[in-house]
Amino acid sequence: MASAIPTAMERPHFIGIGGAGMSGIAKILAQRGAKVAGSDAKESATAQALRALGATVHIGHAADHLADDATCVVVSSAIRADNPEVARAAELSVPVVHRSDALASLMGGLRAIAVAGTHGKTTTTSMLAVALTELGLDPSYAIGGDLEGPGTNARHGEGDIFVAEADESDRSFQKYDPEVAIVLNVELDHHANYASMDEIYDSFETFVGKVVPGGTLVIAADQPGAVELTRRVRDLSSLKVVTYGESQTADVRVHKVTPRGLTSEVTVVLNGKYLTFTVSVPGRHYAHNAVAALAAGVALGIPAHNLASALGKYTGVKRRLQLKGEAKGVQVIDSYAHHPTEMTADLEAMRGAASDSRLLVVFQPHLFSRTQELGKEMGQALALADSSVVLDIYPAREDPLPGVTSALIIDAAKTAGAQVTAVHDKDTVPDVIAGMAAPGDLVLTMGAGDVTDLGPAILARLSN
Repeated sequence: MASAIPTAMERPHFIGIGGAGMSGIAKILAQRGAKVAGSDAKESATAQALRALGATVHIGHAADHLADDATCVVVSSAIRADNPEVARAAELSVPVVHRSDALASLMGGLRAIAVAGTHGKTTTTSMLAVALTELGLDPSYAIGGDLEGPGTNARHGEGDIFVAEADESDRSFQKYDPEVAIVLNVELDHHANYASMDEIYDSFETFVGKVVPGGTLVIAADQPGAVELTRRVRDLSSLKVVTYGESQTADVRVHKVTPRGLTSEVTVVLNGKYLTFTVSVPGRHYAHNAVAALAAGVALGIPAHNLASALGKYTGVKRRLQLKGEAKGVQVIDSYAHHPTEMTADLEAMRGAASDSRLLVVFQPHLFSRTQELGKEMGQALALADSSVVLDIYPAREDPLPGVTSALIIDAAKTAGAQVTAVHDKDTVPDVIAGMAAPGDLVLTMGAGDVTDLGPAILARLSN
């Protein structure tokens, strides 16, 4: 087992240290004893948590935030070359390291599980982290969201397992050498970095090819892109392939998913035996994530029945169908879904949980490029709701594209028969929802941007 701090990481400086991926690496390094520093655009609970671990966190970006004795500067793909701290690093000849390289260095000498796929990564990684911790294996983990239980996205453990969310969006997942790779799905997304499905397949093939000799690929048996990837990598002689899903040919077959309100009961067939366990989040999508986690743990040699029981301790991740509260008989739930497949999965899960009640959605599109390519499919997904409010596009790291607005989604939603209202001022949404909602309704705030902030505001408005 190796848990020492790589020399280059002894005094790291993170630009954008408050981000989900960046903060996780910073936390692990701080827990290992590194002298961590960094900067972020604004104050946050994450910044405060890092300071509690001994890290120095500056608010705002400035050249003098970078200490003269820094051993490296860690950046994500979102950090631009003209950032003043990047420029200062060049002046001081301090190496600039991508986030994925920093994470890869932390996995060295450990049994790594890397979780990839267009959607479901955070949930599946979290399920594994919780289950392995529950079993006393004390794993390290780095996740793109905060666990409901431990309330953190990363931890340094004393065990020999490292579970990591592997980001395919910028090809950074190609940096890892896992013992077990999970591929949940392969779909066209991340349009700023991939021009075609062929490019995406090539990228995933490279990721799978990095699995250590004798290692295992756990991959979906039902999702078309995953099936095609399986066909492409079947000939890798050093790789064991384990498929999971509802297909009759799946190695770990999902026999039945039984909804239980906001939870599900899952029965799988593994090595000819039936195994039933509970998943504390609703919907088939999340049930399949749990089965992927089960298959990965079994690939590491952990008894399936122990894992199944431990997976029942998972209670969710912030922003993944997270119940924010209830007011006047209306439940408000938050979803990170921003790709049409994710949206459909979460809306179907909520549709089942709503039973005879209405499902009201507040959707904020994420990225101009994604809206340009998938706006029609997003609109079609919204037809699963009884009524939707659609906000302006959350730009994140992108500049606007001519002619690309939320109208692309709204028009497609209306064509699909959805009832949709365009709202351009986000601050008015609580009043709009208060005028729509009735006792028994479910309100779902959905998107990868700051739409999550609306949950508490909607609850407060409903209370009044």
